[in-house]
Amino acid sequence: MRGIQTVLNNLDWMGLVSLLLSAVGVLLCMTVHELCHGLTACRLGDPTAKRMGRLSLNPIKHIDILGFAMLLFVGVGWAKPVPVDMRYFKRPKRDMALTALAGPVSNMVLSFLLLALYSGLVRILPGGLAAYFLLNFLSRTAVMSIGLGLFNLLPISPLDGSKILFSLFPDKVYYTILRYERYVMIPLMILMFVGVFDGLLDFCINGVLGVMLRMVGLT
Repeated sequence: MRGIQTVLNNLDWMGLVSLLLSAVGVLLCMTVHELCHGLTACRLGDPTAKRMGRLSLNPIKHIDILGFAMLLFVGVGWAKPVPVDMRYFKRPKRDMALTALAGPVSNMVLSFLLLALYSGLVRILPGGLAAYFLLNFLSRTAVMSIGLGLFNLLPISPLDGSKILFSLFPDKVYYTILRYERYVMIPLMILMFVGVFDGLLDFCINGVLGVMLRMVGLT
């Protein structure tokens, strides 16, 4: 028993709680992102996500373990993509672009709401550990949500940005790219892991974050 007590006393509880809150934040960002993809596709006529139970706030339905770990520890990652069947769309390329755009936009809206809540609470909450962790959760999750949204806007297949950019291409080129985009995922993961996008993303995150902080009165 003494050995167990010693281990418990030596644990970095602050670090563990921070990691847990970060994990909850990642799940929130990913869930909102994928849910909005599915809702937009459904609104545009594609019932696939609804039929497969993906129009849900249950993060378990959207989590991709590797993508979750990447976002938590590396800062960029992904969720399990919501299934989309373009054959249901009246204007396939345009509607696919709108469906793709919905995810990153939802992350920006989520970030703004979290920062607005932070701005309100930081003025009224008393000091203490609970207030610290709550404000830390709100600020961290806001930054992660911005990062997830901006990363997905990169015009690299199969990220959302590619669906938006490639919708401007001729049909033959567009559908050829879609056919082979799954093969790009492994090289993309390697680039993410070695930090190729870190400099660009950090610059963009800081820029967007600065604008939002001014909007909610935190700077």
